Amino acid sequence: MDADLDTLVTALYVEIDDLLERPSGRGRRPLLTPAALVCLAVMQVLLRFPSERHWLRYARKHLRGMFPYLPGQDGYNKRMRKAGPLLARVMRQLATRTPSWHDHLRLIDSTPLPCGTSRETVKRSDLAGDAGYGYCASHSRFFWGFRLYLVCTPEGTPVIWGLAHPKLGEREVMTALLEADHHLVTAGQVLLGDKGFAGRDFEGFITEQLGAHFVRPDRKGEPTRFGKLARVRQWVEAVFDTLKGQLDLEAHGGRSLAEVFVRVAQRLLALTAAIWHNWTIEAPVKRSLIAYDH
Repeated sequence: MDADLDTLVTALYVEIDDLLERPSGRGRRPLLTPAALVCLAVMQVLLRFPSERHWLRYARKHLRGMFPYLPGQDGYNKRMRKAGPLLARVMRQLATRTPSWHDHLRLIDSTPLPCGTSRETVKRSDLAGDAGYGYCASHSRFFWGFRLYLVCTPEGTPVIWGLAHPKLGEREVMTALLEADHHLVTAGQVLLGDKGFAGRDFEGFITEQLGAHFVRPDRKGEPTRFGKLARVRQWVEAVFDTLKGQLDLEAHGGRSLAEVFVRVAQRLLALTAAIWHNWTIEAPVKRSLIAYDH
């Protein structure tokens, strides 16, 4: 197979069509099947169309051969708002098909997910009460929105992820995520995080309850354990850089909790699909999106 967008989408459709059974029972069948909706959502992100209106306008002109039926903007938005579980299911299907799913190393970290840039937006947003103010130390800035928490493989395939209020502690949120999906952490795995996850209770939870090992850079003034781990820590930073720089994570445009969730899932799925396809075609760089963004 080739490394191009048409090949990726065709392979993705074949992979998930049988997994996503068509609706049964009474009522009119949707003209756009769940598998086609997923492929359309992945293409939208890879081709960098944050606006659904602009995306559908482009798709009607250039993608009629792949998608004979395309809904209107309201219909597409309605289907996408309800598609969070669908995207998560496909993401898990693709992730388990990549060889790195069985690696012993997992990267854990979080990153800001801004949802508004003005005081007026904060006051009037439907996200009020769910989102909040936080501080990004790496960029020395305040933001209003959520934090995206991610557990991923070394090349960036999402394993566990979630959104949380930025005022909540990183260790507490990550503990809750790992506890909820503890079956995805196998005994003997190594979870690598930054110094923000340092804490006896957090490390004890990973070691005693999950049977895994927690590794982090040494803090200033404490006995030497693992060193700075700068090179390995850059891997997860590179994953976030791909999500923000090439998949426009911070330009998600979600105005409700459901929209934010599904648009983050849409970007994580696009990344997963690209990694899965790069493994399939034995591409040298598994997280490379260059072949799929045009």
